[in-house]
Amino acid sequence: MMKRIFAGALLALPLSIASIQTPASAAQVIIRPDRNRVIVSRPVVTRKVVRQRWVPAHWERTPRGRRWVPGHYVRY
Repeated sequence: MMKRIFAGALLALPLSIASIQTPASAAQVIIRPDRNRVIVSRPVVTRKVVRQRWVPAHWERTPRGRRWVPGHYVRY
C-alpha cells in the first residue's frame, strides 16, 4: 500500500511543478509601434533554379585509349 502512494506522489510531482507560474511567465509585455518609421517594400527577387547532378569520376574510352574524367556537375 505504501509503495502505491509513493509511486503516485512521484508521478504527480512533475505535473504539479510544471503548473506553478513563475514571475517571468507573468511579466507584462508592452509594444509601442514606431509611427515615424517609413516602411519600404521591396520586390521579391527569385533566383532561377539551376538543376545540377553530380557525375562521379570515371574512366572513359577514347580512340587513343582510356582517359580519366574527374567528377563534375552537369546541368539538366
